[in-house]
Amino acid sequence: MRTIRTVAALRATRRDGETVALVPTMGYLHDGHLALIRAARQQADQVVVSLFVNPRQFNDPSDLDNYPRDEQRDAALASDAGADFLFAPTPDEVYPPGFATQVRVGGPLTEALEGAHRGAEHFHGVTTVVTKLLNMVAPDVALFGQKDAQQALVIRRLVTDLDMPVRIEVVPTVREPDGLALSSRNVRLGDDDRRRALALSRALRAAEGTVAAGTTDAAQVLTAARAAMTPFDVEPEYLALVDPEDLSPVGTVDQETLLAVAALVGPVRLIDNTILVPAGSPGTNGRH
Repeated sequence: MRTIRTVAALRATRRDGETVALVPTMGYLHDGHLALIRAARQQADQVVVSLFVNPRQFNDPSDLDNYPRDEQRDAALASDAGADFLFAPTPDEVYPPGFATQVRVGGPLTEALEGAHRGAEHFHGVTTVVTKLLNMVAPDVALFGQKDAQQALVIRRLVTDLDMPVRIEVVPTVREPDGLALSSRNVRLGDDDRRRALALSRALRAAEGTVAAGTTDAAQVLTAARAAMTPFDVEPEYLALVDPEDLSPVGTVDQETLLAVAALVGPVRLIDNTILVPAGSPGTNGRH
């Protein structure tokens, strides 16, 4: 595997007739990222893993400063998982002097949930850097994780609206044996906060069990999910049942519904989600 720093060098690696898969990351790779890389390896002749901590999607400067970084470790993990190239540009390569463009997706996809709590500018930073990465790499397919379900919806809208010739694939969330969704931020959890972080996945499991038992009233499902968080002394920033395509709130879980949760656990902000499927509906195909 080669590490590449510039767009020119990256484009020089392109070989006629070969397909390319992109796995965009901000580094500090974990098994969730490696699952994306392995899935990409099965779908393309070349696999490019991008490593760029994008300053434009952080609304909290301390979160950006504290974001874990270890390029040497990431390079070894990406190589072992099957990547051909690690594209690790500098901030000036992505945002050169005079850079003055922003790519925005408007409406509820960027205003709800994370947008409401972090500000829509967070997603404008995401869509700008993803547009740049897609233009830099020109992949046939780009892979994202279901843990960031809202981000995946925003990116799908982006590529649809701008007629980008790339397929967006969403890979199921990878979890620790106790249910905690993998995240690069988990490394910042102390022992007690690591235990408390289970509140998020327990809320999702409680909601799944409530729906499986036949409850469809959204308020009752949310009550069960919130109650499951109480023993961990974790208060959600949001705990919401929404349509999985447009993020509009739902009052009844009578079809596939996205349950999304975010919470601050100690110094670390965590997110998670699941697709709730009412009795008698088709399965989720592993999306949660």
